[in-house]
Amino acid sequence: MIPEAKQAVVARALREAFGVAEFEDIRMLTEGLSSALVFRIVVRGCLYLLRVITRTDALNDPTRQYACMKSAAEAGLGPHVWYTSTEDRVSITDFVEARPFPIQQALGRLPVTLRVLHALAPFPKILSYPNYFDAADGYIRRFQSAKILPESDTEELFQLYARVASSYPRHDPDMVSSHNDLKPENVLFDGDRVWLVDWEAAFLNDRYADLAVVANFVVTNDAEEETYLRTYFGEAAGDYRDARFYLMRQVVHMFYAVVFMLLGSAGKPIEPSAQAPSFRDFHNCIWAGGLSLVTAEAKLQYGRVHMNQTLENMRAARFEEALRIVSERHAGA
Repeated sequence: MIPEAKQAVVARALREAFGVAEFEDIRMLTEGLSSALVFRIVVRGCLYLLRVITRTDALNDPTRQYACMKSAAEAGLGPHVWYTSTEDRVSITDFVEARPFPIQQALGRLPVTLRVLHALAPFPKILSYPNYFDAADGYIRRFQSAKILPESDTEELFQLYARVASSYPRHDPDMVSSHNDLKPENVLFDGDRVWLVDWEAAFLNDRYADLAVVANFVVTNDAEEETYLRTYFGEAAGDYRDARFYLMRQVVHMFYAVVFMLLGSAGKPIEPSAQAPSFRDFHNCIWAGGLSLVTAEAKLQYGRVHMNQTLENMRAARFEEALRIVSERHAGA
């Protein structure tokens, strides 16, 4: 199950972490979209998570990943770390047996978890993506170059997004330690505690990115949004923070739309008139564990879901008001 080229480094990890030469049981975990190999292993009757990085690029830098993972574990946000090797690109942590995490319970607990995460000592930056907008812009250019959809179908969308990109304080120095990939597979609930896992995409980022990604799953109406932000900030968010949060939600929608359409289409044109489920139904299904994004069709649907939602949001009166509030705050910058 473990590739032959990685067997020696895994054996070394087991010896250094537990003083054994091999595990008693192993099961490959296939959820998620990471290129890393992830296994549930049993050593001396206990469960652990073995992760083997297989690709080297800016996002798969083991030095940054392990630094973020250890910082989170020390703060009680992530499972205990038993072993890491930046040279071998291998890590071993405790394994969390996940249980269902009711959305209403998550709505109350996750903003507190984010507040703790964002208060950690600053994570390293990713030099190729100084901020979330730079990453989104790069994928948008790839999407447009590939001509995934006819230009006439996306002209309004990209024009509206350009207004966000020109108004939002993308170079605000108030950056925090962020996970950046808080999908349900990476937010585990053991029946008592919330654990964050998979620190592959973690880096120093705008706090509103994590807030927006989590809100896509647990915030379903305006009242819940007010509660969510109040819990995170410890006070009423106020007009400016409300507006900035709303605009970042559109950035996240756009990012997920173009990334998942690129993945699902393999960079080739797709049927422009294909239908997609509603945003809330799709996300509720993902949160409940009833939908996997492994197949190309699921990725395409997920991309369409986000594209439809952000277009609806950016046509709303709240969008214009959020742009005005944020633009006025930063007009002199």
